[in-house]
Amino acid sequence: MLKFYFHQTPNPMKVALFLEETGLPYELVAVDTLKGEQHTPEYRAINPNAKTPALEDDGKRVFDSTAILMYLSEKTGLLAGQPEDRSEMLSWLLFVASGLGPFSGQSVHFQHKAPEKIPYAINRYLREAQRHYEVLDAHLEGREYMVGDSYSIVDISTWGWVDKAAFVLGEGGLDNYPNLKRWFASIDARPAVQKARDIPKGIDFKTDFDDVAARALYPQNFDKNS
Repeated sequence: MLKFYFHQTPNPMKVALFLEETGLPYELVAVDTLKGEQHTPEYRAINPNAKTPALEDDGKRVFDSTAILMYLSEKTGLLAGQPEDRSEMLSWLLFVASGLGPFSGQSVHFQHKAPEKIPYAINRYLREAQRHYEVLDAHLEGREYMVGDSYSIVDISTWGWVDKAAFVLGEGGLDNYPNLKRWFASIDARPAVQKARDIPKGIDFKTDFDDVAARALYPQNFDKNS
């Protein structure tokens, strides 16, 4: 059985949605990143990058949400799109992995988490996040799905971050991106989305963003001896 290492943040939620869409059996392992559980030697043996999500499958490890989505779709043939659309699928998967996700994360960090407000950094990452949303909005004009004519891992990957649009972009969220807003509403209404959202229920994840959480999430910002 698959062992799924999970925290309730955008990248693990992508994998959660894939698993709920496909009905693949899995064992859930909660990793409380605000408590620093991702830094234990046991977890680093599964994901040396000390991030969630990660997956174990019959002695094999897979880490990084995009790698996991590709691995599972290729293994099962589920939500993999059509062979003729593979170049588009790879392009948009990596657009999310290398662009939308990182710039959204930095936008959130400098707006909401950084210990000091740095106007240049806030503007830089917010504007780049907005630009990625503009690219998605233009792409989705006249389209029901991100790639081809069917729901796929590209929609799942994109959903994971667009779900946090209000937090990333601030007031108005998706209001300036009508095509993306329509697409998101369609994906978000899928029954498996609610099942994925229910996964954290009953798990006592830490919620306070205090010094312990800051050190767990951003250890590079602190002196190792402090």
